[in-house]
Amino acid sequence: MPELEIMPVADTIIFKPKFIERYSKLTNWEEFKKYNLAFLPRSIRVNTLKTNVAEVKKSIEAKGWKLEKIPWCKTGFWISHPERRDAGNLLEHKLGYVYIQEAASMIPPLFLDAKPGELVLDMCAAPGSKTTQIAAMMQGKGLLLANDYRGQRIQSLGINLQRMGVINCIVTLMNGEKISGLQCDKILVDAPCSGTGTIRKSLKTIRIWNPKMLKKISNQQKKLLLNAWKNLKPGGVIVYSTCSLEPEENESVISWLLSEVEGVSVEEVKLPGLKVAPAVMEFEGEKYDSEVAKTCRIWPQDNNTEGFFVAKLRKEKYN
Repeated sequence: MPELEIMPVADTIIFKPKFIERYSKLTNWEEFKKYNLAFLPRSIRVNTLKTNVAEVKKSIEAKGWKLEKIPWCKTGFWISHPERRDAGNLLEHKLGYVYIQEAASMIPPLFLDAKPGELVLDMCAAPGSKTTQIAAMMQGKGLLLANDYRGQRIQSLGINLQRMGVINCIVTLMNGEKISGLQCDKILVDAPCSGTGTIRKSLKTIRIWNPKMLKKISNQQKKLLLNAWKNLKPGGVIVYSTCSLEPEENESVISWLLSEVEGVSVEEVKLPGLKVAPAVMEFEGEKYDSEVAKTCRIWPQDNNTEGFFVAKLRKEKYN
């Protein structure tokens, strides 16, 4: 794991009192604050649709870059250089041999475990980091539906799909709540969220954080997850994820689905070398379903990454 490098501006950052109060209830505030005010280690994922790990590793290291294996993703590496930070200028990146992707962002597709030949929907796909990771796992076989709701976001998605050599993907532009008529094997709902897990790469999140917005965001997330459930075939899998650390957007949403529909099975998933924290089972007077304990909550201080929440849900088969 890369060493912690504190930002020079760390002493000037001011957190809102309500934010401090909330996160002091949820985790070790001092550790949480320290990691959020440290630089996020850069990481890449090798694109096995175009190349292999050994060749890319040799090529990039020959240019003076250091690659450190990300333990939970066999194609993922933390990348650093003694004099440079511009990994995006690497020829390997421009050719689509690697995707610059945060280490925790690689986790949801690993939970999804898409296989060649399956019908897979990425409901909120842009800009395409997880979509292209899913595509690599499918090895160009089967059908991958990549959807997003905004035209500008679709542009970046399309560019990344082309750069990475994805050939078995259809891109759609629509509100994920309106998708209908599918019987998918796997669905990823990487839902729009408040982004409180991404402070390390976007300090403005501290400034714009507003707890009053959480109810509105949570309602949207519930609608997306419920519609994904309707488009999932019996025996199929949904992975729900956010880069938020708010219980209202995570454990609460899963608990709501468990109360709303029948046949939901929450599956516990473990990845090698990934440290996870216990799920939040009760927050501000709301108790969550006991099955929520099987979900995956990742604090920035756990693995020196972004904060993330991931849940794997299976639709039970009925005879």
